[in-house]
Amino acid sequence: MTARRDTPGVIAPPPLIYLGFLLLGWVIFRFVATPGLVGPVAAAWLGLGFGMETLSRRIVALVLVIGGLLLDGAAAGHFRRLGTAVEPWKPSTALATGGLYRLSRNPIYLGFAITYVGLAIAMDSVLVLLLLIPCLLVVDRFVIAREERYLSARFGAEHDAYRARVRRWL
Repeated sequence: MTARRDTPGVIAPPPLIYLGFLLLGWVIFRFVATPGLVGPVAAAWLGLGFGMETLSRRIVALVLVIGGLLLDGAAAGHFRRLGTAVEPWKPSTALATGGLYRLSRNPIYLGFAITYVGLAIAMDSVLVLLLLIPCLLVVDRFVIAREERYLSARFGAEHDAYRARVRRWL
């Protein structure tokens, strides 16, 4: 493989894909009336008093954002300890199969998704939350599928065995 072709060829940096869908949802949310995640009926059903639904929503959002970022940091740290690039547009020099990668082949993208859910909850937007579905489809088809083809070509049977024993997401 030449240095120029020694990459998966993903369509865009994954954080920008998640951010793009988040911003699209935010723009639509700002200009079009969309339902919130926790309305007065849901708040009453959950037994939340006046203002408590906002506080509870913010706490859940904060926990998810922090949890997603911690997951991303731990997974990226594992790549750094292996001495391989975290960025999918750079060549891979090692196959990550330990740590969080024993549980998921894509803990960084999972962390991005958890952070996205937290931000959608913080915005109180069903629309932003629903846009996570097409976002994940784009990541799955145009990032992960390309990365897996690349890793299979680069690491052969070792990657194929890893794919057979570890789930893509969870």
